[in-house]
Amino acid sequence: MNNLSEQLRTAGVVGAGGAGFPSAIKAQSQVEYVLANGAECEPLLHKDFELMCHFPAEIVSGMKLMLDATGATKGRFGIKEKNAHAVEAVSSKIDDPRMDLVLLGDFYPSGDEYELVYTATGRLIPAAGIPLNVGCVVANVETLYNAHFAAKGVPVTRKIVSVGGAVNNPKSFWVPIGTSFRDLIALAGGASVDEFGMFVSGIMMGTLSFNLDDVVTKTCGGIIVLPRHHYLITRREQPKQTMMKIGKSACDQCSYCTEFCPRYLLGYEVQPHKVMRSLGFTTTGVDIWNQWAELCCSCGLCTLYACPEDLFPKEACDQSKGDMRSKGLKFVQSKPVEVHPMKEGRRVPLSMLRKRLKVDEYERETPFEEIQFTPAKVVLKLKQHAGKPAQPLVAKGAKVKAGALVANVADKELGAAIHASISGTVVAINEDSIEIAG
Repeated sequence: MNNLSEQLRTAGVVGAGGAGFPSAIKAQSQVEYVLANGAECEPLLHKDFELMCHFPAEIVSGMKLMLDATGATKGRFGIKEKNAHAVEAVSSKIDDPRMDLVLLGDFYPSGDEYELVYTATGRLIPAAGIPLNVGCVVANVETLYNAHFAAKGVPVTRKIVSVGGAVNNPKSFWVPIGTSFRDLIALAGGASVDEFGMFVSGIMMGTLSFNLDDVVTKTCGGIIVLPRHHYLITRREQPKQTMMKIGKSACDQCSYCTEFCPRYLLGYEVQPHKVMRSLGFTTTGVDIWNQWAELCCSCGLCTLYACPEDLFPKEACDQSKGDMRSKGLKFVQSKPVEVHPMKEGRRVPLSMLRKRLKVDEYERETPFEEIQFTPAKVVLKLKQHAGKPAQPLVAKGAKVKAGALVANVADKELGAAIHASISGTVVAINEDSIEIAG
């Protein structure tokens, strides 16, 4: 294990963009490219943009560390061309000939790692593969920020989040990991509606929550507050069984879901309309799936944009992938990966996607604000990462200081260390979390 890899492991650094893969493992790779993902294509989320504008030096430093650790000869920052302030801020800090920028269009999902690797390098990841297969490591810009501090011995105890949608003062700010959503909304001036739901880390690929006591994790990009009756909330709330029954009765096999699928357009055998076809050829609609969902990235475009009948092909694909895995079935693409000739013509602009999602009125800046906020209590989830949950290293009643190691995984296990995000007393150790009161 190289020095940076050990520092990342000790500091508990994981992919901050959502996947939560332990960064120590990526730092051990030997590759040609390190790609910084600053695309941030989820509608209404802007924390990566604010991070790049206000902390470019730390991000560039993190990139240098990853280049040195992996032996990569090229480091590229994937940033949307429209985000001119972020482009200028990062460019102004680049002083290494190994680094440059790749400017992305304002499309969804330009931040998908398969898409980013192709745009930045012209290489296509093998079907069901990872960027490493084509000599690349991809890291979110916040992950690189955390790498900069890990090299200085500073663990991950804070998260930058953006709070937008139906709030009085949309903004981005740092908070201790384990801060409640209730506190996030209060810091953004409170909700502007009486009844609401929250999309955690994005409308398209995030989760819907009504639990104000749920908390920020290392992978949380922020929350989008929407009125309780909003179209997106009422759709997401439907039981899976209802979604499947509607699909069984109403899907007319128009194939729009497939024709707009970004993975299909890159050349992967993802065909949501054929997955929907499974519903029509089984008694219950869910007993026997075909395998055209295996390479789906769950971006949600098929369900929330492409389908003219408001059906749920993404949810069918999710169910299919889960069922196939539980049966030990693995799909192997038989055709070579070749980009579809209509790929560029079928890109989905964010402006069109926001209109389709009925959220255009909530598209506002979430300007960064430097706040000093310490919650009365934090709840540190033991699984904020890919791999096994961390195991507590402290007991109830223990006094801890911010930055102290409170949970970890064994040396050879996939997982990440968890550190106290505030100073205080351990008041509870639950099956899935540690609670610290300040």
